[in-house]
Amino acid sequence: MDFLGSYFEDHFSEHERVVREGVLSLRLPFEEMTVAILERMRTGGKLLLFGNGGSAGDSQHIATELTVRLKKDRRALPALALTTDTSSLTAIGNDYGFEKIFSRQIEALGCEGDVALGLTTSGSSPNVLRGLEEANRLGLLSVAWSGGEGGDLARSGLATHLLRVPSLETAHIQEVHIMLGHVLCGSLERGLGLV
Repeated sequence: MDFLGSYFEDHFSEHERVVREGVLSLRLPFEEMTVAILERMRTGGKLLLFGNGGSAGDSQHIATELTVRLKKDRRALPALALTTDTSSLTAIGNDYGFEKIFSRQIEALGCEGDVALGLTTSGSSPNVLRGLEEANRLGLLSVAWSGGEGGDLARSGLATHLLRVPSLETAHIQEVHIMLGHVLCGSLERGLGLV
């Protein structure tokens, strides 16, 4: 296994650094975001999640933890990943352009009182930005997770709550995003008195 060298250990060491720094920098914005989401869910709001590539997978993962369960049986929580309907995704992409694949679904499915959560490691994915623009137009709570300095998301102010993982590496940003997803699901269960 000479090809591995120190890569295995180096990856875990960098992961540990990002997590340590993330605990310090993300705690307060995470709490503020979670309180805002809880307020919406207590009054019947649902969570709409979206992103590209690995972030699409994370959106689906988080939505599943909410609609099924994280650790214990409890009532289903309303969450939907906008990354799963291939007919809509391909039709919107073909007819309106890839940058509208999320905004068009938010226009169709989003209601005032819902939450739009966009995941983009770069903070600059045009379709995620357009989705958040549409969420704001419709009166949804706009939330986003990114990495580094937050890219166009940070500059645009489109997200009411923006959580930025302290890393520039996509893999490490995604690793922390899914951790945030699990902690969000557990926090919503606790905040809603379900566990």
